Amino acid sequence: MNRRILALAVVVMMFPALSMAESVYKWTDENGVTHFGDRKPTGKKSESVSIRTGKKTSSPRQSAQEQVEQLEENQASAEEDAQVKKVEEARRKQRAANCRTAQTNLSLLQTGSRVKVQENGEERYLSQEEIQQKRDEFEKVAEENCGEPTPEE
Repeated sequence: MNRRILALAVVVMMFPALSMAESVYKWTDENGVTHFGDRKPTGKKSESVSIRTGKKTSSPRQSAQEQVEQLEENQASAEEDAQVKKVEEARRKQRAANCRTAQTNLSLLQTGSRVKVQENGEERYLSQEEIQQKRDEFEKVAEENCGEPTPEE
């Protein structure tokens, strides 16, 4: 009877220790020697081993090196996203400025007044054909810049 109680007491005392067991890692060094440890080795491929069953388990924990690499990847991605947003914002502002300029020029050309230009240090008035050509150019610029941006831009 005492042996049964003693065996039961040992089993009961061992149960919490087994359930609280930490991860154990297994790896093989460059000499082919297999090692076991409670910390994942840096720079070596290892596998997590279940102490109770001896079967391999996938460890959700990352080593410090893996965490640093993941953090660096996240930072690089965030910096790239910020750069893309800056470029898109600059492109949007340029389109808005182009739109305003084209609309202003169109309104001036549609008043029907004479248009004076300076070329090679000399001033001259545009002909009706040249005014129409400029109007067409500004309408095209306004069409390209005043609407919603197209995906290819």
